[in-house]
Parts: sequence; structure tokens; C-alpha cells
Amino acid sequence: MFDAGKIIVGLIVFLALITFPLWYNVAKGKAGYVPELEKPTTADRCVEDTDYMRSNHMDLLNEWRDLFVREGQRVFVDSRGTKYEMSLTRTCLNCHANKDKFCDKCHDYMGVKPYCWDCHVDPKEVR
Repeated sequence: MFDAGKIIVGLIVFLALITFPLWYNVAKGKAGYVPELEKPTTADRCVEDTDYMRSNHMDLLNEWRDLFVREGQRVFVDSRGTKYEMSLTRTCLNCHANKDKFCDKCHDYMGVKPYCWDCHVDPKEVR
């Protein structure tokens, strides 16, 4: 019971350290910041809904890779029944043509480095 004060102070210090990133972002005004991405001009909808694509596009692209490379399947049918070619460059980058203003902007914000360009040609190299 003699250590109750030390335990309470320790818990307060622990909570302050663990929540520091949250308080820091609130103080800097970046807590609600989301990068503005260049919207596609050539299509009115994506292969799936926007919310799905924001959170699951990497899973969809991995699934496409596996189906295309390993099973030879070339066509994707979305939840609405529309058919799309399973192609990063001919389907995705057909609408999201500016990789710097769409893909890279979001990936840099999230701090991820996708490995798409290990196999695919970077659109900058084609132009």
C-alpha cells in the first residue's frame, strides 16, 4: 500500500507517453488530415465501391495476381456483375493515370511501399 502513489504516477506517465502521438497530431492540426487524391476523369465508378477500394484494393490486386498468373483467369466480375480485365496497367491505371497524384500520394501518407513496381513497369518509365 505504500507504493500506491508511485503506481499512480507511473500509470499517468505511461498513459501520457502512449497517447503522445494523438495529442501531438491534434496540437499540430493534422489529426483529421487526409490527402486529396486526383479523381479519375475517364470513368464514373471503380471496379468496386470507393469504401471497399480504399481499404481492400491491395487484397483485390493480390487476388487478381494469383488468379491471373497461377490460374490463367483474365476477367474479373465485380459485385454489380460488370466484367473487367484483370490488369493493373490497363484497368487501374487507365483511370488513375497519374500515379504520382493518386497512388504515390496515398501510399506516402500511409507510409507503405507497395511491391507492384517490382514486376510492372512504372508509368513514368513508359511516357
